[in-house]
Amino acid sequence: MRSSNPTLGNDTFKDLRSENGKVMTIQGTVNKTFFLFLLLFATAGFTWYLYFGGTNVEPLIWIGSIGGFIVALITIFVKKVAAYTSPLYALLEGLALGGISALYESVFEGITIQAILLTFGVLFCLLLAYSSRLIKATENFKLGVVAATGAIFFVYLADFALRFFGMEVPFIHETGWIGILVSVGIVIVAALNLVLDFDFIEKGAEQQAPKYMEWYGGFGLMVTIVWLYLEILRLLSKAKSKK
Repeated sequence: MRSSNPTLGNDTFKDLRSENGKVMTIQGTVNKTFFLFLLLFATAGFTWYLYFGGTNVEPLIWIGSIGGFIVALITIFVKKVAAYTSPLYALLEGLALGGISALYESVFEGITIQAILLTFGVLFCLLLAYSSRLIKATENFKLGVVAATGAIFFVYLADFALRFFGMEVPFIHETGWIGILVSVGIVIVAALNLVLDFDFIEKGAEQQAPKYMEWYGGFGLMVTIVWLYLEILRLLSKAKSKK
């Protein structure tokens, strides 16, 4: 069974060997993840500042989104370059997130800090639950999260395709109670992916994966956290629109 995060799976370590005796550690992955988020916050702050300074940041959002997607694919398929592509991904993703967050903030004042606090609150709560073994990444647990994440992916893909014809999948963007409940469900699934990511990183350290996999592990965890943040932002906007 593989992690439902496309960047992290049990087969990621297949045929990988440590170089010069340097191996992946949990602490090393934590340190690199922290560094990646510093980069992300730096460029997010940049686009945020530009937006509220009157600059059109839509081009930067597209550059960050498309560029980040391309760099993510390179990282996934060529793991050895993760030390170089992961920081680049963080910088590009920050451009997109800063602009998107500013757009939401201009409509719902205070929503960004609420989404950030909730995202990292969920992260630390699940990390605590995983560390204390209150939540275990069993095979059935993984199967459920993988299935749910796959279903969400295909619904989003269908929604993207339908928009070219002036249509959309019902309830995803609606602010009614059903739309809010749909967003709550997606947030829960995104949060549960963190458990699978923690399990992946722990197994990587146990199997003494190469040192560069610390960057890859940090990159994969960032992918999940960014998704969780965006879904929480969407949920909060729906809840505020409902009032």
